[in-house]
Amino acid sequence: MALSGGMDSTALLLRMLARGDSVTCISYNYGQRHLVELERAQKNIEYLSSNGYNVEQIIVDLSSAISSISSTLTDTTSEVPEGHYEEEQMKQTVVPNRNAIFTSILYGHALSISKNEDCDVSLTLGVHSGDHAIYPDCRPEFYNQLMQALHTGNWGSERITIDLPYIDSDKEGILIDALESCEMMSLDFDIVFANTNTSYNPDSEGRSSGKTGSDVERILAFHAIGRVDPVEYVDEWENVLENALEIEKEFGAVQ
Repeated sequence: MALSGGMDSTALLLRMLARGDSVTCISYNYGQRHLVELERAQKNIEYLSSNGYNVEQIIVDLSSAISSISSTLTDTTSEVPEGHYEEEQMKQTVVPNRNAIFTSILYGHALSISKNEDCDVSLTLGVHSGDHAIYPDCRPEFYNQLMQALHTGNWGSERITIDLPYIDSDKEGILIDALESCEMMSLDFDIVFANTNTSYNPDSEGRSSGKTGSDVERILAFHAIGRVDPVEYVDEWENVLENALEIEKEFGAVQ
């Protein structure tokens, strides 16, 4: 699976472990300005290990390969847009062809595991319906066509499947799924999600701004399930929540 260190992929990792899967995580350094997410991912790997859940993690450095691709997520001279997640300006946070690149690497690794260990492998991703409006490479039709191409272009593909358990879900549903997984494995939900990052522009201390589209979506999801987000923000929870609710209200009014 792909483990970014964000909320969705962390919930996915919990889901896989809760059902007893043997998991290999691939994380990517692609020069993202929110590179703190990889540190958070490693903290969660350590936390899981301390509780008896051993996970292999591989960090792939794509920073030079993606340096030529234009996006506010990799260009630190540009400003990350703020506002609602589905507003037009959020397209500035798209990294062109990112998921195709990431999935191709995952697929090659899955083929290698299948060959070396003589087993079937599921390639699992945490993409969800909330991403569809802004990120075309998170849509079901994208993965259907990409997997067809990868199957066609490789020997041994009959042993590789793709699993997108959240493709029809949203952030609220993902958090509920993570809560259930934590309960099954006797893990502390707040510790796990304090060790994640969703913000596209965390400060020098790794604190989330609470104002980017990804921040707002996360804040609203925690509010929807009646919990305080354990991740550290630059402002108090009451203030970031109030801001997120106001943005949601304004976006709904405009629509």
